[in-house]
Amino acid sequence: MKENQCSCAHRSVRKRLEPSKFRKGLFVLAGTVSLGLGCIGIVLPVLPTTPFLLLSAACYYKGSERLHNWMLNNRWFGNYIRNYQEGKGIPLKTKIFTLTLLWIVISYSTIFMLNILVVQMILVGIAIGVSIHIVTLPTLH
Repeated sequence: MKENQCSCAHRSVRKRLEPSKFRKGLFVLAGTVSLGLGCIGIVLPVLPTTPFLLLSAACYYKGSERLHNWMLNNRWFGNYIRNYQEGKGIPLKTKIFTLTLLWIVISYSTIFMLNILVVQMILVGIAIGVSIHIVTLPTLH
């Protein structure tokens, strides 16, 4: 009798840990939105790419094993996410390119496009934060 009770208790705990179909759908939706923002961040240096891609991978992990595997094996994101998750970092060439593009776009935007000092300061603050994050990442050799 105790064995049967233990088995039932184990099943109910496992059932509670698995997200419902609705929650899985929300995770997939959040992962897709995050992936879209990460893709935009590739070309718009104001948006950080890495956090959005990592969030997307985490959401897909909870929502869809198929999408999570797709993301990890994707030819554009896969190595990037795996290297980051494993603490290997990013290549020096990528760091230099990212920082150069970031500061060119931020400088151009703050000097030629914006006349609002508060917005200029926010953009420069974001650029400094992103730069610190990129510089402190390990360099992949």
